[in-house]
Amino acid sequence: MSFQPNPGDELIINGTAYVVGRHPAAPGLAYAQAGRQGIVYQLNAKSGAPHEAKALKVFFPKFRIPAMVYQSEHMEAYGDIPGLQVCKRDVLTPERNGSLIAEQPDLLYAVLMPWIHGTTWFDCLTAQQQLEASDSLALARALAGIGSAMEQKGLAHCDLSAPNVMLPFFSEVELPEGTSAVELVDVEQMYSTKMDRPDALLAGSPGYAAHRTVHSGLWSAYADRFAGAVIIGEMLGWSDRVVVDKAWGESYFDQHEMQTPCERYYILRKSLEARWGSKVVELFSRAWDSQDLSSCPTFGEWLVVLNALTEQEIPVEVETVETEATEAAALATGESGEAASSLVAPLQAEQAAILNQAIEEQGERGVTDKLFRQARELEKQNKPAAALEVYRSLYHFVEDGSPLHVEVSAAIMGLEEQLNPKPPEQPEKSAAWYRSKTFIVTTAAAVVLLAVGIPAVNILADQSNQRQIEATKQEEAAKAAKAKLAAEQEASQKALTEKQRQEAEQQAKQQALVAQQVKYEAYLAQKEQNKQAAAKLAKQKAYDQQAKYEKYLAWKKNEAARAAQEEAARKAAAEAKQKQKASIHASNKQNVLQLISLYNKAYASQEGGSTAKAKGFANRFRALYESNSSYYRSVGEVGYRASSIYNFLSDTNFRLPKI
Repeated sequence: MSFQPNPGDELIINGTAYVVGRHPAAPGLAYAQAGRQGIVYQLNAKSGAPHEAKALKVFFPKFRIPAMVYQSEHMEAYGDIPGLQVCKRDVLTPERNGSLIAEQPDLLYAVLMPWIHGTTWFDCLTAQQQLEASDSLALARALAGIGSAMEQKGLAHCDLSAPNVMLPFFSEVELPEGTSAVELVDVEQMYSTKMDRPDALLAGSPGYAAHRTVHSGLWSAYADRFAGAVIIGEMLGWSDRVVVDKAWGESYFDQHEMQTPCERYYILRKSLEARWGSKVVELFSRAWDSQDLSSCPTFGEWLVVLNALTEQEIPVEVETVETEATEAAALATGESGEAASSLVAPLQAEQAAILNQAIEEQGERGVTDKLFRQARELEKQNKPAAALEVYRSLYHFVEDGSPLHVEVSAAIMGLEEQLNPKPPEQPEKSAAWYRSKTFIVTTAAAVVLLAVGIPAVNILADQSNQRQIEATKQEEAAKAAKAKLAAEQEASQKALTEKQRQEAEQQAKQQALVAQQVKYEAYLAQKEQNKQAAAKLAKQKAYDQQAKYEKYLAWKKNEAARAAQEEAARKAAAEAKQKQKASIHASNKQNVLQLISLYNKAYASQEGGSTAKAKGFANRFRALYESNSSYYRSVGEVGYRASSIYNFLSDTNFRLPKI
């Protein structure tokens, strides 16, 4: 855009003089904030308090829509709703601001509205600065109150996201009493039954748009419910250091995680339950698991639950249960027993419930795809324990023998070996069982018992023969045990060889699948890059066409103005000429009468004998006649009178005829 003001530049809008504000972090630059539809500049009135500053939103060519005037007239009624100050707006139009727009064409249909002091929720997220619990609750209540008031009037913002949520709560400028803790900006997409549907609809902002509606435009009375639930969840969770540290970046959730059983969802849900109670978690889960926007909880429901939290219930310091993180750490360090089981069990039960619900709602195929992508993502993030749990959950839903089944099995086996490495194999001791003292004692006791049971005749038998028989039995038992041990060792070796062969095959298959997946992801990335390039080219083409069209309109307007000016000048000249002609005509008629009168006076003087007096009247006649002789000559007898006057002046003895 050509409109690039410097700090201190003066603009006169609707009779009021404004000065472009200076950026607090860079005094040499104008205080401006860029958005998706345009750039907002701060304007300070020459006579006014700092909190009375105005915001001038200059739209990009695509969004300079004449209907903005009609829309703003209807928005004016909503400016008294807490949190919607920006609805009090004036649109710069050619009729009211023609001279200013002629100097700065980019200001066509720009909007003048109150400047909202304070940071954005986006700034809080990216700064990753933990909030006090009371501040978190105050912000969440304020946002729920704004949303509830809007819903009661059939309104929706339709682009609710972190950059569009302002926080006067943290303003360094002293604001009037009663100022809302939260304000919404960028309301050009606002939904109302009294307003027309915008020509260009936004599809929601990443990190706040439900994935089931992200590809379609948002413009309905329910458009804010899902995004509002996510932002309220972020505000409440931002008093927990664990939640803050787990944030994706520009929002808590990555857009690819929306409405999936991801790690960040479990952490935030556990934090909300531990710090704010089950009712808050119930509302957040309803929104997260919703199939459409109308199924999400209303802002009124949020406001009731949040208002029910008293000051005594606000947590001062709560140990947050790190669901996925703690679990992963426990498994990675080899912890076992009741401690590890107590950490994993709640998550497995909760995850199973979510998986069952997801299967009913989306079908088995959708669940397997989501779980597989989530597990791969956890592996990339070097979280093997969490990835192993997701793979185990996925294992129950894949078909035996399918490529995905093979890949999941290999992944499970690899992660288990990574987390629980086997100790070096020790030689088995079972082969020496017959040499142990216990066996000898037991055998001796058995012999004694057997001897007691033998009849008296056998007691007298040769004891040397009995010892020989027992020795033979022991030798045979030893040979049998040795043969069994050899067979077991051979079977174990075969099993180990077969396992190694299967592992090698599975590893080869996994590598092939990974290579195929990498190739497919590269193809998708290239396809997405081409799509973005095509969209960028189309957008640039649209901008160029819009610029050409606006240039044509300006030329056409100038041509029309020039033609109108020329026509007005022509008409004025014609009218002046006509007036002049009429004036001359009237003057000529008056002069004709004067000529007749002078002639008559000259004639009367000559007849009276006063030749000098007659000559004076004759000279006056001649002077008046010669001022326009061509005209007077053609009027009646004036030409004849003139001829007589000339004869008299040349010869005073000439007698003027009576005419």
